Amino acid sequence: MSLCCDSRVSRLTLLGFVLTLVMIALSSAAMAQDENPPKADLFVGYQWLNPGGSVPVAIQSPFIATPLGYTRTRLPGMSIGGGTTGTYNFNKWLGLSLDVGYNTSDPANESTISAGPRLMWRGEGINIFAHTLLGLNRVAPKGVPASNGLGAILGGGIDLPIVKALSFRLIEADYVMGRENFSSVVSPIFPESRRPVLSGARLRTGLVFNFGGAPSIPPTATCSVKPTEVMVGEPVTATVTTNNFNPKHTVNYSWSSNGGKVSGTGTTASIDTNGMTGGSYTVTAHATDPKEKKNNEASCTANFTVKEPPKNPPTMSCSANPTTVQTGTPSTITCTCTSPDNVSTNVAGWTASAGSISGTGNTATLNTTGAQAGPITVNATCTDSRGLTGQSSATVTVENPPPPPPQASKLSSCDFPNKVKPWRVDNTCKAVLDDVASRLQHEPDAKLVIVGNADPTEKRKNLAAERAVDSKAYLSGGEAKQGIDASRIETRTGSAGTKTADYWIVPSGATFNAEDTQPVDETKVKAIPDHPRAAAKKRAKPKAQ
Repeated sequence: MSLCCDSRVSRLTLLGFVLTLVMIALSSAAMAQDENPPKADLFVGYQWLNPGGSVPVAIQSPFIATPLGYTRTRLPGMSIGGGTTGTYNFNKWLGLSLDVGYNTSDPANESTISAGPRLMWRGEGINIFAHTLLGLNRVAPKGVPASNGLGAILGGGIDLPIVKALSFRLIEADYVMGRENFSSVVSPIFPESRRPVLSGARLRTGLVFNFGGAPSIPPTATCSVKPTEVMVGEPVTATVTTNNFNPKHTVNYSWSSNGGKVSGTGTTASIDTNGMTGGSYTVTAHATDPKEKKNNEASCTANFTVKEPPKNPPTMSCSANPTTVQTGTPSTITCTCTSPDNVSTNVAGWTASAGSISGTGNTATLNTTGAQAGPITVNATCTDSRGLTGQSSATVTVENPPPPPPQASKLSSCDFPNKVKPWRVDNTCKAVLDDVASRLQHEPDAKLVIVGNADPTEKRKNLAAERAVDSKAYLSGGEAKQGIDASRIETRTGSAGTKTADYWIVPSGATFNAEDTQPVDETKVKAIPDHPRAAAKKRAKPKAQ
């Protein structure tokens, strides 16, 4: 009972620590990662191990020197031990670790050698890692041959950087599992001792030595202005982009210019050119990281030109696409406005003689809903940054819409109630088909679409197709000899789930909505008894001599 409780306490303690690590990792996930991690690191330190299980130990006879049997003993916490871990870092997050550990106690010694991936979050003054390792777990009880079993280690820890080459591992907590095998020396009458599973915890602390890593790169800054040429009074926007600063630190920015008034303390500044004379000017940005002692600043410059403003108004032209529409169809109006003096312009003031117009910038949409047939004039105004204007217009012609195209319509349906021959066109259905044939004879340009259906409970394969094909055979030369051209009849199968065939008249110029129907491959519809085609073939077959 005490062994079980000890195991549960160890596992709960480890689980609590792992959850704590997860919370710390989530809270520090927003921190920027160290851009120059070490290429490799080596941990060397002390470890305490609770194996979390029992192993067999030999029982010695007081009269002879050979073991008579074995008994189980719970392995205690092993306070004497040490460990080392070497890790090669592929990048700032992922590394591959080789781990070795050893602990000893009176009942037994336990050693591990494992390898596996490590994931590390490198935060401000703290590194948090998690790893999953697989390998060898060796247990050597006193008086019993050692077992080399499969082992696994799952856990993580916290490192505190001291200098670039050295960190202090505050704590590492791992779940350690080993599957041992003593079946070669323990009798089958002791099944619990033959293949014990150790499931415990391991704690470590010590030093981490860091090797390699890219050298620090001096920070740089790049400046740009937009626009590069302006008229007096127009604003200039300056932007600075920095590289290689510590992403975990806040960078301070300052701006200056040899002309105009500069305002801004971040990565963007505005230059007021009011009152300036024409010429070329330079704006300078200075970036500083106050937390760094070296490689903590960078500067850049950008040039802009101020011109004296001329007084030429903007020129403008507009076009419509399409130029002719039907009532209710929109048209897009596009206007091009340029300034001979190369100042910025803006198109606005959209109006229309009919319909409604809406738009922003140099593009607008004319809505012709409700407009009468005839021309509609659309006007727009272009204004430059100095207030000078220009106007232009485009014309859209509205036409009345054409009449709607003819539509296919369902003429009639036919039931197939015969349970013995469910494909057969009976007399009732023939009367329906006679009316269909009469309609086709009076409309020589129309076509017919026959949609065969089948009830899901009907087991006969292709029954829907057979009903459509039988109906077509009756109309195009069957026993009633209606004489309808077969090329005017299309057969399809539907999904109505009924024992019917539907007959659709498709006028000239109309199309049949084929949704939820499939065309019939009439070459694959088998000839069946009482089928008009089958009967004709039967009558044509010569008698045997």
